[in-house]
Amino acid sequence: MEARVAACIGCHGKAGRGVANVYFPRLAGKPAGYLYHQLLAFRDGRRKYVPMNYLLAYLPDAYLYKMAQYFAAQDPGAFPQAAPAPSGQALEAGRRIATGGIPERGVPACASCHGDELAGREPGIPGLLGLRADYLSAQLGAWRYGVRTALAPDCMQLVAARLDEAEVAAVSAWLASRPVTRTRPTPRTGRALPLPCGGQDAPLPVPRP
Repeated sequence: MEARVAACIGCHGKAGRGVANVYFPRLAGKPAGYLYHQLLAFRDGRRKYVPMNYLLAYLPDAYLYKMAQYFAAQDPGAFPQAAPAPSGQALEAGRRIATGGIPERGVPACASCHGDELAGREPGIPGLLGLRADYLSAQLGAWRYGVRTALAPDCMQLVAARLDEAEVAAVSAWLASRPVTRTRPTPRTGRALPLPCGGQDAPLPVPRP
């Protein structure tokens, strides 16, 4: 599999540990279920980036799942240092959204889905720390405008659509400023998510011997 995913290294780094480019995220150590459904989304056009759409166009589900399992099993290595803090006011606004949400608008806290340490949750929710603010903001914007979609019910599209641009910038900046305290997603628990989320509940391929 290492040879088969060699095409991924140029953008995502050796073993998927990430590169300096702000828009090519780390793959190593993320939940296999999350990575698998992102590969499906690129292949099926629900997530649009031409090189990824092209590379994955003819790959079957089982093959994509093996790719996801490979990257999920990799050691994520060192995470980038916390970004310099923006203005105190913006940082505080982002902290409030990430840790408390905006209840009056139906926006849950990021931590309620992505885990108390924001490291992600098995099988399908990624961590949010160790990512640059520009990348986080771009992904939230893609959900807001329908450029990025997930399996129904698309909980992130609902959440992102309820945030304005200033709130997207604030929460992205706060998340990017936080140190990484946990490098692996937390195991799945019985704790319910605040919103139905197709990506967390969708079935995964049955491994073959």
